[in-house]
Amino acid sequence: MKARCQCGQLGATVPGPGDQIVACHCLACQRRTGAPFGVIAYYDRAVVTLTGEVREYSRVADSGNSFTTGFCPTCGSTLYARADKHPQMIGITVGSFADPGHPPPHRAVFEDTRHGWFAFAAEMAHFPQGRT
Repeated sequence: MKARCQCGQLGATVPGPGDQIVACHCLACQRRTGAPFGVIAYYDRAVVTLTGEVREYSRVADSGNSFTTGFCPTCGSTLYARADKHPQMIGITVGSFADPGHPPPHRAVFEDTRHGWFAFAAEMAHFPQGRT
């Protein structure tokens, strides 16, 4: 599978849709995406190939660990994220695949700041904060 930014300059290639797909409603993800939540598919870093020029932004997450996002310096699209808490993993933003058939998230986190007019399916895992 291939993911890319809006202008196509920054890309990622992964072996498939991933088995850890997370929707996050935290305020930082809302600001990062400009949407009510962000959705990221996580992979082992060894299976992800990144291409193109990238800029990164790091912030301190609620856990106290660093959370870094990689974005295209031309169009500004966020393509990936890395959390110091899980250094062997990298997350690719699901919207960057531009595939309406992409599998849905497995869990939703930080639902305590979820917009009240939106809800994921009841059968997926829901957490008011992180996964703990």
